[in-house]
Amino acid sequence: MDFSRRALLTTLPASALLSVAAPARSPAAAPGVDDHDRILSNTLAILTGTPESNAHPEVAARLADIASTAQRHLTAMDRAAPGELFPNLPLGTSDPNLHTTYRYLYEIALATPSPATQRRVIDALAQLHDTYYGDQSRGYYGNWFTWEIGISTHVTKALILLRNELATHHPTLTATYLASMDAYLRNGKNGDVDLDSRFHTGANLADITTNRILQGALTGDGARVTKAVADQLTVYATVEEGDGFHADGSFIQHESVAYTGAYGKNLLTRAVQTLKLLHGTGFAPATPLAPVIQGWITHSFAPVIFEGWLMEIVKGRTVSRQQTGYADVSTIVEAVTDLSSHTSDQDAHVLKSYAKSLAQVSASPPDPKDFVSPVTIAAYADILADPTIPAEDLVPSEHHAAFNAMDRTVHRRPGYAFALARSSRRISKYEYMNGENLTPWFQGDGAHYLYLTGQDQTEAFGVDHFTTVSPYHLAGVTAPVEPRRTIPDLYGTPWYDNPEAGFTASSTRQNQYVYFPLATNTHSGGAHLGPYGTSSLVLGDDAAHAARHELPPDFVTYANARATKSWFMFDDEIVILTADLHDPAGRPLTTILDTRITAPSTPLTLAEGPNWLHCTGPDFSLGYVFLTNTTPTARLTTVTNSRRLIRTANPDTPIAKQIFTLLQEHPPTPHPHSLAYALLPNATRAQLDSYDSPLSILSNTPHLQAVEHQGLSLLMANTFTPGPHQAGPLTIEGPASVLLHTTPDGTLSMAISDPTTERRSISLTLHGHSLRVLSADEGMQVRRLPDRTRIEASTHRLHGRSLAARLRP
Repeated sequence: MDFSRRALLTTLPASALLSVAAPARSPAAAPGVDDHDRILSNTLAILTGTPESNAHPEVAARLADIASTAQRHLTAMDRAAPGELFPNLPLGTSDPNLHTTYRYLYEIALATPSPATQRRVIDALAQLHDTYYGDQSRGYYGNWFTWEIGISTHVTKALILLRNELATHHPTLTATYLASMDAYLRNGKNGDVDLDSRFHTGANLADITTNRILQGALTGDGARVTKAVADQLTVYATVEEGDGFHADGSFIQHESVAYTGAYGKNLLTRAVQTLKLLHGTGFAPATPLAPVIQGWITHSFAPVIFEGWLMEIVKGRTVSRQQTGYADVSTIVEAVTDLSSHTSDQDAHVLKSYAKSLAQVSASPPDPKDFVSPVTIAAYADILADPTIPAEDLVPSEHHAAFNAMDRTVHRRPGYAFALARSSRRISKYEYMNGENLTPWFQGDGAHYLYLTGQDQTEAFGVDHFTTVSPYHLAGVTAPVEPRRTIPDLYGTPWYDNPEAGFTASSTRQNQYVYFPLATNTHSGGAHLGPYGTSSLVLGDDAAHAARHELPPDFVTYANARATKSWFMFDDEIVILTADLHDPAGRPLTTILDTRITAPSTPLTLAEGPNWLHCTGPDFSLGYVFLTNTTPTARLTTVTNSRRLIRTANPDTPIAKQIFTLLQEHPPTPHPHSLAYALLPNATRAQLDSYDSPLSILSNTPHLQAVEHQGLSLLMANTFTPGPHQAGPLTIEGPASVLLHTTPDGTLSMAISDPTTERRSISLTLHGHSLRVLSADEGMQVRRLPDRTRIEASTHRLHGRSLAARLRP
């Protein structure tokens, strides 16, 4: 079998497996009727709570919300017009309206209403099936997700909640719905999951299989449950390409989108729910899953959360939604809380400490009322009230996360976090879909987000950042001075509709060229050595423009600028170099050194020095040091835009923001431009006045970009072209990312990675030093010569991960 999709967790280390207590029942036991009932009782506990959980005063708000939501929907049903069950949700042609109608019925059933109300919901479900759902030849319009996942999720839970009343009032309805839900798995095989389908991967696969576990328990179909569990287990395997969690902590969905903060979050929720659903049953897998899930939280989620805010770089098209980064983290805290009940005592303590820390550092702490389960609310309240549980982050205050498998980087220090989004032939430049993220064009072109400690990040980032900041003026981006048009504006629909040319709503070509096109460059990556790191990127066109000659004449594409970029991330400075900056079409360009938004009334002060700029507001202080002839322009403007500008489903709410932009204009010239500057987060004006730069730019060309920090005795270099490149004492062969750190006792530490992900090995020579090995990662070969040291790093199939070694004379 293909390991990446079908093998069952054979890569888990024995130490991880032994750290978790055995399941309550032996998973080898043959599942029986009691196991089906146990799954259903576990499900009811998740959805409606238990007498013990519901006695907690902290749960009362959630129970009240469930009741009031149900009553609101019942009242609305009385006002429905013909052709709808709820007002303003006409049925028959809109799959979002049908999906929402099913969700409302589930939310009524969730409130455990009277038998009369339950029968009313059952009759409504029967009516929907007979009129708008049961005829598969008329269904399946719009988004495939609605029919294969969305509706099935709400219907399945509603059938469980209504099970007893269904037995007497409409005993055949459950079987009728299951047959239809199977029939709507059109991207599956024979009414079931297809592990080879591009639609049945990652979070989508977890959603579908969770539904099928519940459906099997509801009908006593043990084979259905067993098959669904086996299918879902494939998402726990570490993957080397495509959808799922990667060895470096990256998470990808849709084959090429960096998506930890949306689909990854959904998969985390489903995985923890599976633990809860199968707890105490013979269907529980023999290999404990909790260590795998805890690894996701530690290595994939925690690094992209800063003071309770989920970073923009891993949210795909959902950056245009109104839900805040704080609300996103609430979902993760819910999963962390649940997972702590299924691990060893030691691991539970770590998870609980993390949950408590997120509550304490967040400007908008998780609201337990938004948790799915009353049981989780009660457990979370116990964590917060327990004085023996300290509040501890899972990520050190000094940390560098190189998510090169998804072209993302996060650099963290006390006081700030710097997040960077890149793209390549492996990772999409951006994601647009379904009228969401309408202006995404440069979000993967080196856009950065600088999160400052103590700030309410909703005032600096989130939906209002993308609403008011020009898509051409995202921080870190180089863009042509040329307007672009959104997909709905170009074609009048949320996608390019041309079936004869292979463009339908969910077609492969739509994905490739409209929804999430890849970049055309191979070079995007970096290396890290402990808490320090470098990243690099060669800008190019997206896949659609590269395929311009193959596409229909009315399909619009846009050409990008060209540049070679590097980011060198130290403690107090983030150095950004740009070389060979030009436009093949001869258009003027702009590079945005930084962009910040504030409320229109926020007083901002700008101060300039001979080679620096300082920007300060009531709750932040930023410094910019210009390391070459860079002469940017600082602008303060006030912009008012509607949130609908970036997402068609957003309300037409006007948002006004003051925008600080630091930009460099590049007029068309025969010679390429270059830039070199440093961001100094939290620097004061006094510090800039007396700043004695420890930075030396060793090279800023399209062949080699390198910086040395004398204060840290740290050299960082990115090379981009074949052949030898000289950076200080190093000669680096071909494209690579290298860090070299020297300690006072003469110990040298180095890290090497392949930013193209295509090289089998990287060779470098350290001149003037004949060194012996103290330690070296597997794949690092060190040869000691009389006046130099030769290092060979085997980078094949490492997917951009770093190899490190420590050497001494």
